[in-house]
Amino acid sequence: MNCASVIDLHCDTLTVYRGGGAVHTMDDPRSVMVLSRLPKGVHWCQCFAIFVPDGMTAEESQAYYRRFQGEFARQVEERSDVAQCRSAADIKACWARGKTAAILTVENGVALGGDLSNIDRMAREGVRMLTITWNGENQLGSGNSTQHGLSDLGRAAIPRLEQAGILLDVSHLNDPGFTQMLDVASRPFVASHSNARSVCGHPRNLADWQIREMISRQCLIGLNYCIDFLQEDGKPELEDLLRHIDHFLELGGEDWLAFGSDFDGADLPEFLRGPERVVSVYDRLLERGYSRQLCDKLFCQNAMRFFEENLT
Repeated sequence: MNCASVIDLHCDTLTVYRGGGAVHTMDDPRSVMVLSRLPKGVHWCQCFAIFVPDGMTAEESQAYYRRFQGEFARQVEERSDVAQCRSAADIKACWARGKTAAILTVENGVALGGDLSNIDRMAREGVRMLTITWNGENQLGSGNSTQHGLSDLGRAAIPRLEQAGILLDVSHLNDPGFTQMLDVASRPFVASHSNARSVCGHPRNLADWQIREMISRQCLIGLNYCIDFLQEDGKPELEDLLRHIDHFLELGGEDWLAFGSDFDGADLPEFLRGPERVVSVYDRLLERGYSRQLCDKLFCQNAMRFFEENLT
């Protein structure tokens, strides 16, 4: 096994709750991302999203956020093999102790409940990234299944998030919202789990103009493993993943491309279904002629450098 370290920018494992009492959603054997089954000998950093569904009221969304922020804190506290991390330095220290690094993120700005003062609370609780929208509309703006852009509140939220040190995540944001965000954002941002629309035409993927803009702003893009975002017929093979990688490389993304699996949040192809299979893809990329230097960038180094420069 050649893969030494992995940073994964997105999974929904934390909020996959199957009922019962206090359980470890991050170590449920029925899940794809299972902490106790991570490949031995591989340093792993997982961004765990609090995924908040569309359609909740302000009160419901904040209660939902509080519930799973508490669940994240409890699960990390109860385990000896994982630690919450807020920076690249934290990740490296965690790995030096032989632990899995866990970064808390939020998917869907509805979690703010329309109140930007909640940004500071999230920052204090260690949230390091916030996906502005999911597929529909919230108080901040419109997702890829809707047509509006950012709201006035959404435009006001962007500098507040940047000041609080929470990375903006544009995965799910629609094209008008992306364009408007470019006029407001002053710091590099992230598309935590999005592929190339020129390779697979799903609107959740990034158009070439968006990819070029992100690269010019030194932003980070995480490849999504969802079958519908890899291949239009929903039956992707390894070569389809390579087509996305190659397209990003052609656009100049060698230093800005990473992985954002969407574990437990999407239908995945068998060759990417689980951390151990992702690690095996490293060797398969080497076999296809990709350099070890490039593989190290994709699996860890690009995200680590981005975190060093932008998670303060």
